[in-house]
Amino acid sequence: MGCRRPGGHSLGPRPKGSQLSGLPVGDLPEERPTPTVDLAVPKVALAIGAHPDDIEFGCGAVIALEARAGRPAHLVVCSQGESASHGTPEQRKKEAEKSAAILGATIEFVKLDGDAHLEIRAAHAIKLAGILRRIRPSIVLASSPAENQHPDHSRLGSIVRDAARLARYGGIEELRASPAHAIDQLLFYSQTPESEPRDISPILIDISAPEIVAIWTRAMEAHASQTSVRNYIELQLTRARLRGLSAGVEHAIALFPNDPPIFNSLSQLNRSARLF
Repeated sequence: MGCRRPGGHSLGPRPKGSQLSGLPVGDLPEERPTPTVDLAVPKVALAIGAHPDDIEFGCGAVIALEARAGRPAHLVVCSQGESASHGTPEQRKKEAEKSAAILGATIEFVKLDGDAHLEIRAAHAIKLAGILRRIRPSIVLASSPAENQHPDHSRLGSIVRDAARLARYGGIEELRASPAHAIDQLLFYSQTPESEPRDISPILIDISAPEIVAIWTRAMEAHASQTSVRNYIELQLTRARLRGLSAGVEHAIALFPNDPPIFNSLSQLNRSARLF
């Protein structure tokens, strides 16, 4: 799946006789080409999960929020859950496809080492870097690299972090067929409280809109092979409710930035979560 990026629109040269800061044009430095601004390219969000339900349980509401805002969202699933105690690979793949459609996202499946066999390898990072170059996302979401969880989750988080770096390097032989790409942000999601990184302060995404919570709930319900044996939906809704209440909203999801976000000014900062 490729993401078309239309050409930018030139702001054009200043008209003759125009002034800047009250000075005549003749007193200004030599005119330089005006930079172009691309107004037509939406920010693409790409979420990567080790198993068919990881993204939905960990950050599905965030994907729904992006899609409802008209921004493209793409899911990459790195196994078909073939080692799970419940559900066949075929069933789980269909559940993931249904769930992605509910969220408003596209989806693809990538074969690495298989469910419960994932190892951190350069080849895996290069394969995912190739997807980053093809999709060219601005934001990448990946499972937390914290170790107290399913080992595939933490290992995939580390692999994605490596992939985001390799996608920028122009000299990697296996990636030369597509231009290098640098993402803006890598954000980690977690499926359980235990898998939340303890050394990273989260950013909170307000998902309180009832339609977003409803879409998220339906997307999780699509994974019936898993939700029929454990109450995963209530776990995630409760986590989001507690996060939201502590921040003064109805529901919120915590995402953990790999690197500090950069703001152009203090005016871009929103409210704080410290209400209690």
